[in-house]
Amino acid sequence: QVQVVESGGGLVQAGGSLKLSCAASGRTFRTYTMTWFRQAPGKEREFVGGISWIGGSTSYADSVKGRFTISRDYAKNTVYLQMNSLKPEDTAVYYCAAARGVLTTTVAGYDYWGQGTQVTVSS
Repeated sequence: QVQVVESGGGLVQAGGSLKLSCAASGRTFRTYTMTWFRQAPGKEREFVGGISWIGGSTSYADSVKGRFTISRDYAKNTVYLQMNSLKPEDTAVYYCAAARGVLTTTVAGYDYWGQGTQVTVSS
């Protein structure tokens, strides 16, 4: 079982950057695919990007491709989401999720979720 805790959210101006962290517990962290989702008010939770435990391959939503980067530090059991060139439409609660298995973009594919961290981008 894995527990995940997000941190690093905040208020930033459009064009700015933020780096979110997702700290995971458990000795089997390296065997979990780790993914970021986000949910804006009145909208469904959506896939942002993820990093597979198999070879560390990454995948991103088209809306963030080229602006967001996911990385993981196995020694620290932590996954990061570096967000650059932020836009007001990136405003949402960002969630970290973990799953054993291949990287999937669906909410139902993840067993473990953090409490979320708010990101607000002002115009």
